[in-house]
Amino acid sequence: MAKMTVNGEPVLYRLDPHTPLLWALRDASNLTGTKYGCDSRDCGACTVIVDGRAVTSCSVTLRELEGAQVTTIEGLPRTHPVQQAWLAEGVTMCGYCEPGFIMAIAAMLEANSAPGEEQIAALPNICRCGAYPRIRKAIARAAAGRSTAPNLQS
Repeated sequence: MAKMTVNGEPVLYRLDPHTPLLWALRDASNLTGTKYGCDSRDCGACTVIVDGRAVTSCSVTLRELEGAQVTTIEGLPRTHPVQQAWLAEGVTMCGYCEPGFIMAIAAMLEANSAPGEEQIAALPNICRCGAYPRIRKAIARAAAGRSTAPNLQS
């Protein structure tokens, strides 16, 4: 069993303590916004925020997270600056990487509200559709706190 807080709600998982957080969230909590991508920490599709840090949920077990504060894409307000910038820049393509990227960017901006290009480039998340230019624009927009009016230029 593992106790933690998920999206502000206390949760007691009665699962094997070696269960990856990804599967507890998806299967036991029905929080399917956290995506399964690679199971090897390589793609970032399963990224959530744990105690303020971006974590690939496939790589941590329930045992490791006893007492942790976990935020999934479902727990991030739709009014969050990253969500608003993502929409304003028209980043979404297939959408599979989207929740993990948004969570990783939200954690990054919480730690550093003005990340440099090097820090942005160090994000480990993968977008197989290649939306990186729009992702970078969304990060800049969220960091600058600019209006979320859609950018109609490509």
